[in-house]
Amino acid sequence: MKGTLKTIIGGAIVLSLSTSLLTGCSSSGKSSDEKTHIEFFSSKTENAATYKELIKEFEKKNPKIAVDLTSPPDAETVLKTRLTKNDLPDMVAMGDSTTFTDLSNSGVMTDLSSDDIVKNIQPTYIDRVKKDYNKHDAVYGLPYATNGNGVIYNKDKFAALGLKDTPKTFDEFIADLKKAQGAGEIPIYFTLKDAWTGMVAMNSVASSMAPDQFSKDKTDKKTTFKDSYSTVADKLLTLIQYGHKDNLGVAYGDGNIAFAKGKGVFYLQGNWAIPDILKANPNVKLGVFPFPATNDPSQNKLVSGVDVLFAIPTSTKHKAEDEKFLKFLLQKEQAQKYTDEQSAFSAVNGVFQNNPILEGYKDSFATGKITSYPDHFYPAGFNAANIVQGFFIKKDKDAFLTKMDNEWDKVVNRK
Repeated sequence: MKGTLKTIIGGAIVLSLSTSLLTGCSSSGKSSDEKTHIEFFSSKTENAATYKELIKEFEKKNPKIAVDLTSPPDAETVLKTRLTKNDLPDMVAMGDSTTFTDLSNSGVMTDLSSDDIVKNIQPTYIDRVKKDYNKHDAVYGLPYATNGNGVIYNKDKFAALGLKDTPKTFDEFIADLKKAQGAGEIPIYFTLKDAWTGMVAMNSVASSMAPDQFSKDKTDKKTTFKDSYSTVADKLLTLIQYGHKDNLGVAYGDGNIAFAKGKGVFYLQGNWAIPDILKANPNVKLGVFPFPATNDPSQNKLVSGVDVLFAIPTSTKHKAEDEKFLKFLLQKEQAQKYTDEQSAFSAVNGVFQNNPILEGYKDSFATGKITSYPDHFYPAGFNAANIVQGFFIKKDKDAFLTKMDNEWDKVVNRK
């Protein structure tokens, strides 16, 4: 999600990882301590601390199994590189992305549809992750945590500006931004040095404005970005006017710290950023609300997706141990711990998000006013994030939409 590694770098990571694993384990997965080692590969670095605590608890209850967590930067690129080397891990935790769909359709993930553990997951999320599989009844990944991509705001600054109700329309949001700017505040704190963060704004706007079938219609040559994304581009250009002096010079991690320390009234990010913000400043008062992309409140929905799902590659030599660890993670106690620590929403039955910070998203989930990430339907290999980043730099709408169309066509035509 945060860029692309060159294959040689991915290979180096794999080589280093393989060497370290071989040092402690034999080819059977047994180490000198006679434990069976399973590699748990996570595509997110933010939740590593929570996983480590859960792993520690699991190993305490299962002393003959050791879970080795691998959580590299640019994990999806590393995972694809490992696939070419027939070196997939024993268990994978990642988002419901195009990469996961491609891996599943290539036949390298175990179909869990006949396993009783599927009953632990809310059916809505099971239906969501399997809709793009070639084998439509298969369940290659079990949804675990879901997210909300919207607006995080500083409640104290919001109140100081005399604002009472969170905006329900785009014009109301712009009015709030103008008021913040007039008061000498940074209205939106952007972190566009990391290209992927621009997709938060892109998805927020496009989710309610671009046609639902855009990706399919684009591939079928029934529409173009120029036809369907013109107003989306206009609104992105409006939003960037309410940033700070160095929108393209601040990275995501630094942005979390800056926002925690009072820079900015609004922050276009997902709920996954909240733990890091609170870690930098436990006393900051935060709230959230769905991004109001249009001036019709009934059309504005919370962008939400499966942030973490668990999958077991067919190549694993430790399926029994993998399933034991998987069932442990799906227990309510463990799922609740993950939900609480990661400010996430759970796909596990009977596990709820009770953090008052996230109160602003509850109505969206309760009423079903949620929608998917548009870029989750973009073709693999289409690097929209870098193109969007370039758009924020040059602010050339026509060039942006033309490049989006051309690069999409190149990727689709290569297949």
